[in-house]
Amino acid sequence: MSGEVPERSRQLPRVLRGPRPEAVPAWVARACALVGLVDIAAGVFPRFRHSRMHALAEVLPGALGPFAAALSLSTGVLLLLLAHGLRRRKRRAWRAAVALLPAGAVAQFAYRHSFVGLLISVLLLVMVLRHRTEFEALPDPRSRWRALTNFVLMSAGSLGLGLVIVSAHSNRMYGDPSLAELLSHVMYGLFGFEGPVDYDGPTSWTVGYSLGALGLLTAITTIYFAFRPEHPAARLTPEDEDRLRVLLDKHGRRDSLGHFALRRDKAVVFSPSGKAAVTYRVVSGVMLASGDPIGDVEAWPGAIERFMDEAKAHSWTPAVMGCSETGGEVWTRETGLDALELGDEAVVDVADFSLAGRAMRNVRQMVKRIERAGYETRVRRIRDLGDAELDRIRLAAEDWRGTDTERGFSMALGRIGDPGDGDCLIATAHKTDDQPGPYGDLKAILHFVPWGPDGVSLDLMRRDRAADPGMNELLIVAALEAAPRLGVTRVSLNFAMFRSALARGEKIGAGPVLRAWRGLLVFLSRWFQIESLYKFNAKFRPRWEPRFVVYRASGDLPRIGLAAMQAEGFVTLALPRLLRRRTAAPTPCTHAVADRGTVRAI
Repeated sequence: MSGEVPERSRQLPRVLRGPRPEAVPAWVARACALVGLVDIAAGVFPRFRHSRMHALAEVLPGALGPFAAALSLSTGVLLLLLAHGLRRRKRRAWRAAVALLPAGAVAQFAYRHSFVGLLISVLLLVMVLRHRTEFEALPDPRSRWRALTNFVLMSAGSLGLGLVIVSAHSNRMYGDPSLAELLSHVMYGLFGFEGPVDYDGPTSWTVGYSLGALGLLTAITTIYFAFRPEHPAARLTPEDEDRLRVLLDKHGRRDSLGHFALRRDKAVVFSPSGKAAVTYRVVSGVMLASGDPIGDVEAWPGAIERFMDEAKAHSWTPAVMGCSETGGEVWTRETGLDALELGDEAVVDVADFSLAGRAMRNVRQMVKRIERAGYETRVRRIRDLGDAELDRIRLAAEDWRGTDTERGFSMALGRIGDPGDGDCLIATAHKTDDQPGPYGDLKAILHFVPWGPDGVSLDLMRRDRAADPGMNELLIVAALEAAPRLGVTRVSLNFAMFRSALARGEKIGAGPVLRAWRGLLVFLSRWFQIESLYKFNAKFRPRWEPRFVVYRASGDLPRIGLAAMQAEGFVTLALPRLLRRRTAAPTPCTHAVADRGTVRAI
């Protein structure tokens, strides 16, 4: 008999069985969004408040007269904000819904005697309580960014919605006010003052309360986000950095991006055995890892599992940028995620490199021309430089940066000359017969990070804008020629995004779709270094190693792309000093209790 109940339940129609538990957050979020939109419409349009459709919006309390419109607007906006948290399975959003739904049910029965509103409230409340285990996601990282974003979006939304409110009561207006007067009335109303537009009867109070509610809601939410306790950004602790360096010493030869895991603005999660780790940063709700896991391949699944557990605990979208083919296979096998080829990494084998031959004629001629102009090069380890020269190189690299924002995440270390990075390689160009500049005879810099004991990976290229063109080619050739003396057998250059599409699209016989795709990439190269990086790398006749992006669903790709652009520094937003993120000690995440110090939430 005990086995008959599940069999009968499986035979029930889908409507009676209800949604699958994992789909409940999305259904609840849609219901809250619908109720919020209808509530906003009920507050904006006077006639709509008394229509039968308003029964859908009766989940939250309302009242007749001027307070009804103001309350409908404010609760509608809050419901829209709450819907996003419910969709992401946030525990705090669930608690807010549990508190609001009973209040809405009681208010509907007391003020409107609406059985439909009471029923909707109870049904939603039952669904939320029944599936409470689906809402276990921890809060997102807190920062001052959220306050500024909230202020901008809420201000724009309040201004637009306020203009609709003022215009919706045009039949009660005295005269025919202009658009400038309507906007002025909205601005005054958001700050709680009476504007230049006059209405007949109690309509003036209705509009005034509605505008005041929008302004108050904007101010309260912004103040809350600005002054609530901040959850600090990720900081790699010295203990975690030491553990990563041990793993890199043993297994760093496997991945050219391994040393970039030592960026100190990343978080890290270790496998239970401590033999592997995944570093990441959370950007706009995307848990973004880069490169392959660090450490023993046999321990990668344990670190990946910890990574996915952390993403699930916070309802973050997991993604990996720039992993190798081996890394992509492990990620997809262990997690069920998908992989897409993102581009190719240019790797030059030192033993095979030569300036001889027709294929290298352009590079050879450029290097000879620069050398005849009086430039000389020096290639050394960081540990072999003096403090004064290191300080000069740091200042020059900062000054020669082309943008205000430091770019790089997947293939950038973010520092030069740190005591722990003595094995890093630096190539510098000098012109001794020229008038000394602010940094002496220094004209260009190339910085490489270690890639195991016998390789290096390009970190940054900086040059004096007044120097002759060809500095980067000169220094790359100098580094390759000095590599045998330094025990380097392979050099990883820049990453060329969509390299295969660009290469195949320019060949004879390429189809119309491939040619169109290449044309789009060439067009985008006006703003992003897509084609230029490919052509620059191709000068040195490298071998191409494919790199992949790992993602959960195709619908996540635009969000992952935006998060990657933010992490790399292509999409930035300057904050006022008051709202800037302060540096603080990292807070342990969900695994810190079981494995102390393994993860830092951001």
